[in-house]
Amino acid sequence: MQGGPVTSLLSYPPTHWIPAAGADFTVSHRPGAHPVELVVIHVTQETFQDARRIFQDPGSRVSAHYMVASADGYVGQFVREKDIAWHAGNWDYNTRSIGIEHEGWIDRPEYFTDALYSASARLTAAVCDRYGIPKDRDHIIGHVEVPGSTHTDPGPYWDWDRYMALVTAPWDRP
Repeated sequence: MQGGPVTSLLSYPPTHWIPAAGADFTVSHRPGAHPVELVVIHVTQETFQDARRIFQDPGSRVSAHYMVASADGYVGQFVREKDIAWHAGNWDYNTRSIGIEHEGWIDRPEYFTDALYSASARLTAAVCDRYGIPKDRDHIIGHVEVPGSTHTDPGPYWDWDRYMALVTAPWDRP
């Protein structure tokens, strides 16, 4: 696991470092430079591999901190938590959030698998523990809820009740 202060009560799920292009995020020193107060949930509208290529393309000008694969819950980390990923389309929200992408399409619920929900919820819970972010819908939001967003993800098939129950579940501690 890369980035951020090591104060988490909950261990992160296995995470693999796959760096985004340096032109697709802003180097920072969070949480000192900017508080980390939110987690923004996204859906890629791409396969994992296609989204990975986009994050590694210096011309794309987009990235996320993490991406979760649909089939097996594999978690790739593309931007260190101390740095600012360009995921929300709103600079203020980018500076104050961790962006988690999910492989799939908003209108194809078959991509929202048990493995994806479980790995993502554990990741979100660990991020919340690390930064003292409340595990509620005021602090864990969809991309669609970012002011000025033109996106609709995670979409109508994202099961927020299920997801939040997993985020707040009593995960085993390290």
